[in-house]
Amino acid sequence: MEMQEGGATMSYNEGGFGESSENRGYGGDRGYGGGRRFGGGRRFDDRPKPVETGKEYDVSITEISRKGDGIARVDGFVIFVKGGQVGQNAKIKITQVGGRFATADVVGGGSPQPAAEPAAE
Repeated sequence: MEMQEGGATMSYNEGGFGESSENRGYGGDRGYGGGRRFGGGRRFDDRPKPVETGKEYDVSITEISRKGDGIARVDGFVIFVKGGQVGQNAKIKITQVGGRFATADVVGGGSPQPAAEPAAE
């Protein structure tokens, strides 16, 4: 009969695991409040952009994006340059300006790295 009272192990499991399952929320919604913190991102959109749609700029492409476009910066503002190569100095024309980045096409003055040309074939 004492063995049946050993059912207390059920309450141990419920208590022990029940408490830990309540803790799973601490890293998710409450702790970080990701969406709320980024609500201030509207200030980003109100700042004047260093580039304008339709204008041309001389830039140096320093990186390649995940999609394969070149990445250049004007006053720290990111510009994705279609067809740009790392190390290329180019004249670009801005095609679109967004809140955090712009897109552009190369219009001239490009000096791609010599190694990039044979690899393109």
